[in-house]
Amino acid sequence: MKVTLIGAGNLATSLALALKEAKCIIPQIYSRTTESAETLARLVNSEPINHFSMLSDDADVYIISIKDIALEEVIPEVCKNRDDKVFLHTAGTMSVNCFEGWTTHYGVFYPMQTFSRERRVKFKEIPVFLEYSDDIARKRVDELARKLTNKVYYLSSEDRKYLHLSAVWACNFVNHCYDIASDILSAHDIPFSVLLPLIDETARKVHSLTPREAQTGPAVRFDENVIEKQVKLMNENAMEAQLYQLLSESIHEKHKKEK
Repeated sequence: MKVTLIGAGNLATSLALALKEAKCIIPQIYSRTTESAETLARLVNSEPINHFSMLSDDADVYIISIKDIALEEVIPEVCKNRDDKVFLHTAGTMSVNCFEGWTTHYGVFYPMQTFSRERRVKFKEIPVFLEYSDDIARKRVDELARKLTNKVYYLSSEDRKYLHLSAVWACNFVNHCYDIASDILSAHDIPFSVLLPLIDETARKVHSLTPREAQTGPAVRFDENVIEKQVKLMNENAMEAQLYQLLSESIHEKHKKEK
């Protein structure tokens, strides 16, 4: 299968490497930034391009993996005069219908994982959520997904919005908490690495317990003595102190309801 990538960011990089490993051909990689396109293209033996006028018709599938805000602007450029091709986007919050009126065979290929250019991921272990416009798109996106992962699901645009929301809570917000913890430790010359066993065990626990069962700490029992002291320790950053207070109240409310 020939797959052209529109985008050369974090997700596109991991996807390109997985496609190469799956023996797919990647005719071209587009990025507005020439350097980004060239860097990724070198890794997967592809042609880098930085303008849509250079886009060829060689691919079976065109995957658009760019910022959501630019998707509707890019779709007409990519789909133009390619009615026999299949077009996919990778966005968690954008409806499959953003392709309507521009092409016939289209869908969504949404891998739910956090991606960074610097880290390789095992794509075979990543759940991928699919959506499609017609039978031609369904067959193509299903074939593509099963080349890359053992975990393939079908999900509507409406439900995918909530899946993405849950991922923001479980990944992006949690990582922000790591960042806050890192700042607190750094201010007192304590290495962030001391938290890694705690972080790893917390993640392991939710493989066998529900997140609510795994919850510990002063907020569960709403130990006001501890909470008040810790909020005072954060008095140099009012927003983070408020965040601590709100999270503590949210944790307590959820556990109070179950008593």
